[in-house]
Amino acid sequence: MDRVMSHILIVDDDPQIREVLRIALRQDGYDVSEAGDGAEGLAKARNGKADLIVLDIGMPEMDGLEVCRRLRTEYNTPVLFLTARDDEIDRVLGFELGGDDYVTKPFSPRELLARIRAILKRTSGVAPGISQGMLTRGALQLDPGRHLCTFENQPVALTKREMDMLAHLMARPDHVATKAQLTDAVYGPSLHVSDRTLDSHLRNLRAKLAEAGCDTAIETVHGVGIRMGACQGG
Repeated sequence: MDRVMSHILIVDDDPQIREVLRIALRQDGYDVSEAGDGAEGLAKARNGKADLIVLDIGMPEMDGLEVCRRLRTEYNTPVLFLTARDDEIDRVLGFELGGDDYVTKPFSPRELLARIRAILKRTSGVAPGISQGMLTRGALQLDPGRHLCTFENQPVALTKREMDMLAHLMARPDHVATKAQLTDAVYGPSLHVSDRTLDSHLRNLRAKLAEAGCDTAIETVHGVGIRMGACQGG
């Protein structure tokens, strides 16, 4: 993705922060739009023009986590969270809801720009090392390039993180993947992610597949890692 052509949506209730971000982003060659609250941000995100959303967590009424939760039911636009404190709960919730990264306030515009470039590079296709072709395991089918997952021809709604994790496993169905390998595949080697965050994504993925009727999708090899199960239909 050519960042000169990228459009960034800033959603923050603080006009001074929006101004700082707007100036930095435009100087770096991005198109920019803004929203001053969660409802306006969600409406602008739904027009599909944004290539990435910078989203403040701590907004009144509809906060950034709720905006992301609603957005993820329809779109997979990358989200960079802004948080006023270095709170692990905020970070874990943000990643669980499908956020791509976070920056703690006060932040350096240079750091934020670097994070944006990294996210756009990482999400311009699918995650590094993950197949973009159709993947099949039993009755489970995955098309990462189109962000589609089905079990017995019924759709399974996954976040981008869950999709990338499942694609990594399905591309190597008999290989036991360690946590380190999953982290590199899903988040990239440059992003530090706690085991708790990875476990949360894995737990959510298993729950969604089980709800669809595929409760044998992911097997645990104790002391080593995980691999794909049989994924047989009924």
